[in-house]
Amino acid sequence: MADIKLFSIKGKVEELPSKQVTLEKELQKLLEENMSTFFGVTFLKSEYRITNGRMDSIGIDENNCPVIFEYKRSVNENVINQGLFYLDWLLDHKADFKLLVMEVLGQEKAESIDWSMPCVICIANDFTKFDEHAVNQMQRNIKLVRYRKFGDNLIALEHLNAPQVQPIAEEPTLQPIKKNIGKDKDFKQYFAEAGEKHQNLFYSIKDYVLSLGDDISENQLKLYVAFKKAKNFVCVEVYQASILLHLKLNPDTVDLIPGFIEDVRSKGHWGTGDLRIIIKSKEDFEKAQYLIDRAYNEN
Repeated sequence: MADIKLFSIKGKVEELPSKQVTLEKELQKLLEENMSTFFGVTFLKSEYRITNGRMDSIGIDENNCPVIFEYKRSVNENVINQGLFYLDWLLDHKADFKLLVMEVLGQEKAESIDWSMPCVICIANDFTKFDEHAVNQMQRNIKLVRYRKFGDNLIALEHLNAPQVQPIAEEPTLQPIKKNIGKDKDFKQYFAEAGEKHQNLFYSIKDYVLSLGDDISENQLKLYVAFKKAKNFVCVEVYQASILLHLKLNPDTVDLIPGFIEDVRSKGHWGTGDLRIIIKSKEDFEKAQYLIDRAYNEN
C-alpha cells in the first residue's frame, strides 16, 4: 500500500520521516483517551475481558453502536479474525455490553444502544493487500486503520477501507400491544411508506453522497442512514412528507431559510449534525448539494 509522505513547509521544505514502530501501550492509551476526536467514539473500557479472551478497547459510537478496537502489535498477529470473533461474541452477549454502558454512561445511554451496525476497528502500522481483500469478502463492518508516527508530536491515521454492509436485523421479541404503534417504526418501515417519489429521491441523494469519495461508508441504522468517513457527516431520514438531512456543519456559517435550512442545535432529532435540510423535491436536493459538499470536505 502507498506510504504517506509528510512535509514541513515552514521555512525550508523538509520531509518528516515516518516511524513504523511496534504499537506500544502508550499509543493505545493515546487512542483511548482521544477516541471521540479520532473516531467519533466514546471510550468505555480497556482490556475488556470476556469468556475466551480480552478485547483491547471497547466503546460506543455517535450512532450508539458498539465499537471494538483491536491493535496489531506483531506481523503474525491476525487481528481481523480476532475482531470477528469478538464481534460475534458481543452479539451473543448484548446484556453484558448494555451493563457496561450503564455503568459508564448511565441508564439512558444503555437504553439507546443500536445493534444494527456494530463495528470492529483494526489498527496497525501496516496491513497487506490480502488483509483488505479478506475484509471485503467477509461482508462485515470491519475497518482497517493504519497509523504512522512522525517525530514525537505527530500521528497520522489512514482509513484503508470503507465497508458497505447490510445492517444486522434485530431478533424478534414479544412486546405488549401498544396504542401508538408509530413510535415503533424503523427506517425500513418509514422508507416503505414514503412513496416512490421520495424513495427515488433518497437513492439520488445516496448516489450523490457516495460519489464524493471512496472513503465514505453507508451505515443503515435503526432510524436513519448515516454516511461517514471516520465520523458521520450527513444523516438521512425518509418520510412521506419530506426527507431530512442532518449535516455536521456549524449553522452559524450558513444562511438559514425557515422550512428548508434550519439550526437544530436546540431541537431533539435522530442522527448527528446541527444543520437540518428539509428536502421535498429534486430542486431542493440540487440547492442543498453545496452544503453536502461542505460537510464532506470539512469533516
